[in-house]
Amino acid sequence: MEIRVLRYFLAIAREGSITNAANYLHVTQPTLSRQIKELEEEVGQKLFIRGSHNMKLTQEGFILRKRAEEIVSMVDKTEAEFRSMESTVAGDIYIGGGETRAISYIADVVRELREKYPDIKYHLHSGNEADVTERLDRGLIDFGILVQPADLTKYDCLHLPAEDIWGVVMRKDSPLAEKPSITRQDLRELPLILSRQAIAGRKEDNEFINWFGSDFDKLNIVTTFNLMYNAAIMVEAGIGYAVGIDGITNTDVNSSLCFRPLEPRMTAGLDVIWKKYQVFTPAAELFLQRLQERYASE
Repeated sequence: MEIRVLRYFLAIAREGSITNAANYLHVTQPTLSRQIKELEEEVGQKLFIRGSHNMKLTQEGFILRKRAEEIVSMVDKTEAEFRSMESTVAGDIYIGGGETRAISYIADVVRELREKYPDIKYHLHSGNEADVTERLDRGLIDFGILVQPADLTKYDCLHLPAEDIWGVVMRKDSPLAEKPSITRQDLRELPLILSRQAIAGRKEDNEFINWFGSDFDKLNIVTTFNLMYNAAIMVEAGIGYAVGIDGITNTDVNSSLCFRPLEPRMTAGLDVIWKKYQVFTPAAELFLQRLQERYASE
């Protein structure tokens, strides 16, 4: 299975037809058709449903597309790493992270490096802990940025001097909006929208679950989420109250939503992680060095 053919396959899946893909790839339609036919013979599965003017992926085609995207992404990243070895001031850095205002700590280092090393390029991927660690384990990103609670046992890490505040996002017309802070008793009977990452893992080791104490098992959890943006839409629709960190959801004067902190106060730390024994490109090594110089002692 050649990388070139996988690129052809992905182009057809994206463009929706042989004609459009051939124009995009600057190859002839017969060449493209022959390559896809040979690919189907190689994998022993039909990959496309062919219409008069379009081509749609079969179920097997969807599976191959996911794998092909990962393979091609890894090849592109590897080629970029070797190109970057020609110069210590150029290259690509791949970073995955969750939603947090504390990402500004990373932005400060990026801004500093951009001034001296403008040829370093940064690629950001947003996701929860599972998304980020999966991409890190697969070698698709160099660094992960995780909001606590998170499992760090598999990785080397650098704790950032950041502190996000946990609280409740609610509609401004909610009776709870009149309170300066929200207690566990306030949440006991309410329909709640909770982060899957926050409630994952063993209960005895989870600070978020422990904050609720014995009330956790009695909570009315109606929805879970991995990104706060979607949770905020559910709150606006009147589905429930979202428990998350401050600064992610728009709660300004023109918004229909507001944020109230938890009481007792609960905060979340932020960690930069990378694979143990990771061999970095010069650009990624420089990025990590600057992070450690700035934050390791704080």
